[in-house]
Amino acid sequence: MTRYIGKRILLMFPTLLGVLFLTFVVIQFVPGGPVEQMVSQMRGKGVGGSEAGGNQQAMYRGQQGIDAERLAEIKVLYGFDKPAPERFWIMLKGFATFDLGTSFFHQKSVWELIKEKMPVSISLGLWTLVITYLISIPMGIAKAVRDGSRFDTATSFIIMSGYAIPSFVLGVLLLVVFGGGSFLQWFPLRGLTSDNWAQLSTGGKIFDYLWHIAMPVFAEVVGSFAVITMLTKNTFIEEIRKQYVLTARAKGLPERTVLYRHIFRNALLPLLTGFPAAFIGAFFTGSLLIETLFSLDGLGLLSYNAIMQRDYPVVMGTLYIFTIAGLFAKLISDISYVIADPRVKFEGVGA
Repeated sequence: MTRYIGKRILLMFPTLLGVLFLTFVVIQFVPGGPVEQMVSQMRGKGVGGSEAGGNQQAMYRGQQGIDAERLAEIKVLYGFDKPAPERFWIMLKGFATFDLGTSFFHQKSVWELIKEKMPVSISLGLWTLVITYLISIPMGIAKAVRDGSRFDTATSFIIMSGYAIPSFVLGVLLLVVFGGGSFLQWFPLRGLTSDNWAQLSTGGKIFDYLWHIAMPVFAEVVGSFAVITMLTKNTFIEEIRKQYVLTARAKGLPERTVLYRHIFRNALLPLLTGFPAAFIGAFFTGSLLIETLFSLDGLGLLSYNAIMQRDYPVVMGTLYIFTIAGLFAKLISDISYVIADPRVKFEGVGA
């Protein structure tokens, strides 16, 4: 197992390098880079032109009428006075020490921006993850035990209906009905806290936070139940039909003991392997549509704005962090699988 972990960690480096390289190459050919945007603003126009983000051989449409010396200063400001390979190497050296650079448009370090936006994404992701697992796993077990019953049919209809409704559509409906849109005004329209949050007591702060986060989390959670619930149900049904369960029942063991002591561990393996990735993703993944709809300034909105503004340090910096988190999440999933099922061996993998 130790040898396998070592190999996986070593493989992370070329994987990470490949992701960064491909993304860096792609953004060199995206029109409307930061230099072009600055030139267009100086000429009183919107972003336009056909120049690639970092292509030094093409000409900006917006360069016409701009002093060459001033244009050179703008390129130096954004680092585009250097050839692309040199800029890529400088970026890698910074990333090696977790120096993610400075945003072109926010005038802040990328690390500071990520830390500022992280609480919103944590609030959405972590609450969604916890509520989904706490409800879906017991629901899936109950459906497996009562497979084919009215309870199974009714709950399947409910969770599939929720799965069929896009989260942003549900969010709009919640705002219209409960956010003061046309009917009730039970919940706030935007933000994670009220304007007077700092003056509230500890209990008041907790209530205010939960009051603000209720509708966004509900909109995210409803569509998440179906996958985990049905996966739990199907894996439990598969295990219930195996020979060792029939043997345990033949020995006279109580049904509860058979279910939770013998079936539970094996049936939860597929869920367990996906949990580390889901847990880490809860800290880094933001829902752009939900954040926009409820005016929540999180990582999803930050990443979207960075792409639209061609804020390359933010794009590459967030991608770097997300990729590292994803790679380690996959490794933790494999380790969790071995801990849950000692029969699984990775010693021969890649040998």
